[in-house]
Amino acid sequence: MTFLPNRAEPAVGVAVPVPGLGPLTYRRPPDMPIPPRGARVVVPLGTRRVVGCVIDPAADAPPDAELRDIIAVIDAEPFLPEQVVDLALWVGEYYVCGPGDAIAVAIPPSARGEGDAFRLRTRVLPVASGSDAAPRGPKQRALLEKLQRAPDGVLQRELAADGIGADVVRRAAAAGLVRLIEEVDERDPFAGRERGWAAPARYEDGRELTTEQSDALAALIEAADARTFRPVLLHGVTGSGKTEVYLRLARHVIASGRQVLVLVPEIALTPALAGVFRAAFGEQVAVQHSGLSDGERHDQWHRIRRGAVSVVVGTRSAVFAPLTSIGLIVVDEEHDGSYKQDETPRYHGRDVAVVRAQMARALVVLASATPSLETAANAEAGRYGLVRMNRRVLDRPLADVRLVDMRREIAATGAETALSRPLIEAIEHRLASGEQSLVLLNRRGFATVVFCRACGATLECPHCSVTLTYHRAARRVRCHYCNYAVHVPRVCGECGDQYLEHAGVGTERLEAELRERFPSARIARVDRDTIRRRGAITRVLAAVARGDVDILVGTQMIAKGHDFPAVTLVGVVAADVGLGLPDFRAAERTFQLLTQVVGRAGRGETAGEAIIQTLYPEHYSVQAAAAQDYATFYAREMEFRRAMIYPPVVAMVNVVVRDRELDAAMAAAAELAARIRPRAPGVRILGPAPAAIARLRDEYRVQIFLKGRQRRVMREAIAAALGERPDLRRRVTVDVDPVSVI
Repeated sequence: MTFLPNRAEPAVGVAVPVPGLGPLTYRRPPDMPIPPRGARVVVPLGTRRVVGCVIDPAADAPPDAELRDIIAVIDAEPFLPEQVVDLALWVGEYYVCGPGDAIAVAIPPSARGEGDAFRLRTRVLPVASGSDAAPRGPKQRALLEKLQRAPDGVLQRELAADGIGADVVRRAAAAGLVRLIEEVDERDPFAGRERGWAAPARYEDGRELTTEQSDALAALIEAADARTFRPVLLHGVTGSGKTEVYLRLARHVIASGRQVLVLVPEIALTPALAGVFRAAFGEQVAVQHSGLSDGERHDQWHRIRRGAVSVVVGTRSAVFAPLTSIGLIVVDEEHDGSYKQDETPRYHGRDVAVVRAQMARALVVLASATPSLETAANAEAGRYGLVRMNRRVLDRPLADVRLVDMRREIAATGAETALSRPLIEAIEHRLASGEQSLVLLNRRGFATVVFCRACGATLECPHCSVTLTYHRAARRVRCHYCNYAVHVPRVCGECGDQYLEHAGVGTERLEAELRERFPSARIARVDRDTIRRRGAITRVLAAVARGDVDILVGTQMIAKGHDFPAVTLVGVVAADVGLGLPDFRAAERTFQLLTQVVGRAGRGETAGEAIIQTLYPEHYSVQAAAAQDYATFYAREMEFRRAMIYPPVVAMVNVVVRDRELDAAMAAAAELAARIRPRAPGVRILGPAPAAIARLRDEYRVQIFLKGRQRRVMREAIAAALGERPDLRRRVTVDVDPVSVI
């Protein structure tokens, strides 16, 4: 590779997928056409060749720089639309990561290399009259007879299924009897019920809306018709019919010639919502999330890019979908922490959706029964519009909620059981009535702690500062952070005693207790351990919908977005499991989870009931969730945030420094904080201090918190400090607007 001095030579700005690395400038060889903005190019980087994205086709080269040549241009036309490039660059700047990292999220995995992921198929077509050749043999005659009935041709693989092999087709083509064409064979993620797309065959368009649905739809249509940036919070209680409003609003926007993007927080929620949209809009719907195969994701992405769809449904990365005429973005369950990516780039899908709507001059609807405090505060301040839906469809009542004080329950029974007497009785009643129950425990595994009865030592992860969780089915203890796992030891590693005890309850143990208590019940479990195989969760949820499950046990995966009309009882075990976490959002997450799961009960003809087991029944988040009273919770939680100066009162950035040695991590963090302070006047800087989980994957973690009202000042101060210590960049995580500080 040659290096040439810069003499006003054509230069191109390129973003490459390297963490923390800014745009790079390359020389365009004189015989190479100018690559358009958004095109992929192959460029040298050190001793490697990487695929980058053009962000400036006519960049200004640094004075006296020696530029390396672009190796190849992959795309003659923009691969990413202009708006997506702009959005990715905004993400790179706002979340203090390299632009290449942000742009890489916008490109499907199969397109990040130099190859092509299109799958081709062969179509056999009849030849127009004029060929002098005659068919030879019965197979060729059968082929021609089949083509006479199919003027658009037949796929070669379909002919093979009928006994007409590839050699027969090839000889017929050589004789001029047929012609062959290669075409793109798109992989359809909606094909086959085994994928979980158990949607209605068609959408019932004539159903009558409630008064609140009609009012909400009218207000949102008015906002969409303004064709300007409008952020609106749709605050609707569980079961109020928000999905129907999305569908009607989407139909209106599509009729106006614009496109719709619908975001959901988790892959598990995609099939249900995408299936409903598919029933309403047919092949105009595409889906985007990491649960698809690379081929399916590639083909769906290219359908979107060439304008073949009007609706995209997907998880947070779908916010970068290559739509060119967005009129509406819906962020369903906008409060959900899953919208925040926990690796670089640490973007929040909801917040990026708001920025994308701003760029597209579109309406963005942030919908939830339990809005995040940030969104609610923006609505309260008038920065966002507010539309409320306070009643369930058909005026069905919200579930009747009972709190069970587990301190009294344990004192009365003398047993450390996961199930209280009221919950057991309620489940028995549902089984007798042929109704379904849902039991939530937001902690997986069989036992959360394995300890020695003799010396009290616990089994801990050798790589992280956490205890190991016992999984009985696998007969192993596992770290839920680094995935380290070993067989359960026979003796204590500290004292050699043989008496190892299991303490704490996870979903695996809860399922076992339920099976023992109700041996004739059909029980299913949904957590990360049971849904590892592709399509597993959708198969379980489909079984629940068919009535083939009596009791569904699971973690937060079962708490939101699902509509099971036959579920009349919700039980919550250890409702306060998250309240003890050293995180300022602990109460908010507890309230949201409890309110959402309670909302799964009584969505059909029969009224619902919820039983919440807790050690802290007096806590305001538990009390407010039991009353399903968002206003009271919001007021109390905002008092806490103001007193402690936490978001949304201020903006916050969490900087984590990692090192194999604690002293080295503390020293590096102290130096980084010292470099940030003079650059960030008016910003409170807390730390450095060891993180709540001080060691993770063999690295010690030290935190610095920045609190202030000017995010730009904080971001620029951090970026400048890291610029002075580029050797630290790979050991530093910058999390702007964190949803977790553990």
